[in-house]
Amino acid sequence: MNKRPYIYLPIFFALVLIAGIFLGTFLIPALNSKNGIFSIDYKHYDKVNDVINYIEEQYVDSTTQSTLEELAINGLLQRLDPHSVYISAADFNEANDPLKGNFDGIGVQFRIIRDSITIISVIPGGPSEQEGVLGGDRIVSIDGKNVAGIKITNDDAIKQLKGPGGTTVKVGIYRKSQRKKLQLTITRGNIPTSSIDFAYMATPTVGYIKISRFAGNTAEEFIQAVTGLQQKGMKKIMIDLRGNGGGVMDAAVDIADEFLPDKRLIVYMEGYHRKKQSFFATSEGSMENTPLVIMIDEFSASASEILAGAIQDNDRGIIVGRRTFGKGLVQEQIQLPDQSAIRLTVARYHTPTGRCIQKPYTEDYEKYYADFYKQFLTDEEYIDSLNFVDTTRYVTAAGKVVYGGGGIMPDLYVSAKSEFSSNYYKSLLYKGSIIDFAFDFADRHRAQMLAYKNAEGFLKNFQVSAALFEELLAYAEKSGVIRDPAGIRTSETLIKSELKAQIGRVIFDDAAFYPEILPSDKVFQKGLEVLK
Repeated sequence: MNKRPYIYLPIFFALVLIAGIFLGTFLIPALNSKNGIFSIDYKHYDKVNDVINYIEEQYVDSTTQSTLEELAINGLLQRLDPHSVYISAADFNEANDPLKGNFDGIGVQFRIIRDSITIISVIPGGPSEQEGVLGGDRIVSIDGKNVAGIKITNDDAIKQLKGPGGTTVKVGIYRKSQRKKLQLTITRGNIPTSSIDFAYMATPTVGYIKISRFAGNTAEEFIQAVTGLQQKGMKKIMIDLRGNGGGVMDAAVDIADEFLPDKRLIVYMEGYHRKKQSFFATSEGSMENTPLVIMIDEFSASASEILAGAIQDNDRGIIVGRRTFGKGLVQEQIQLPDQSAIRLTVARYHTPTGRCIQKPYTEDYEKYYADFYKQFLTDEEYIDSLNFVDTTRYVTAAGKVVYGGGGIMPDLYVSAKSEFSSNYYKSLLYKGSIIDFAFDFADRHRAQMLAYKNAEGFLKNFQVSAALFEELLAYAEKSGVIRDPAGIRTSETLIKSELKAQIGRVIFDDAAFYPEILPSDKVFQKGLEVLK
């Protein structure tokens, strides 16, 4: 038997290995190329899903596909712009209820005070009022579970108290006048939410309306408020949009339509994938000749800016206050099959002169939101319209110069420094010292306060004494507000007015707040001067 061929086997295998390596250098690019013999269709390759599956199967700690998907979606949207967001199924109702104008719940307003869910007010005719819940009550348990002294958050309390209409929730109530805890079963119902905080006659001819948000029912509420004021003799109107972060665009357009003549442009929007869409006034406006002032500040955004911009660019009224936030990106909400949703920015808002409402932004969204807070809290005042420099300069039909760059610059500027008179007063407000003290005082003296019978009686007869004023200052000092004698002297009148207004609000709601606070409000007073 000839054994000599076995001598060459190692050489043969070596040649095969070399050939394999050599061929591999050609085959691998072919396999990975779009036109390779075993090519992958990269156009339809689901890279994100592959990565999520790999993480779920191999990550060092336990995780789930749904969690990873939400993280991926959140990360993707956050890199696009500051206002594109993902809304989980658990948060869907909470995110959308303010825009609908109603929600299902028990019908109370509350605050977390001293780690306790404290009822501020009970909505008239709502489920809680029907079961005897009162302002000042503390909710100490929900469905048998203790919620007092556990550092419950506002969001957690809302989630436990809200629910589908017709369902029940058992609440344990602590009331100072009762020795035993009250146990109530409340059937949740549909609770209307009002967008109009307050409407009243500021003078015999000037009406004032405070709009807190723009929801599905806002325009209807606004017309009702206007009708009521007109019956009381209103000839001129002030609309307060300060602190109004926006909401439903249609509501702002409908209110602007009340003041503008037929076919006047209100706002337009356009995006890369969206053709220009314009919104015009109709001939149905009921106040086209009513003198108008709109009040704004750095917390006014989105729909508030649409309304203010439409009035300003059409030379229809005077805008008073401080530059608005500058939120002019349009979100479209898409609900996903699992009841979650995304709000994707699809266009930008532009005022009638062509100004883009959106202020510039980078990926530093924390800075985007913090800038106006920093300016406001450190007295770095917004540059007023006389000194405002911007390359985007626009002119209205009447020849008035308005500026782009984001937000709406008022026609008449009122600085935060002049409005709040001292840093001490501003600290009291923004640390919540006056609100917390006022609620505690009103709660301890509820029977005495109710003896005033109504807001008018309270405003006429209640006075902040020197002793009560000192009690507030001592409380604020314990809460971390450093006592400032100069600031106290400068702002004493404002502080006393704010304290009285907040005490009245606890007992008699906004009817005892706005009539007390507005006469010392610099922006409000400037608006009145304009209308006079």
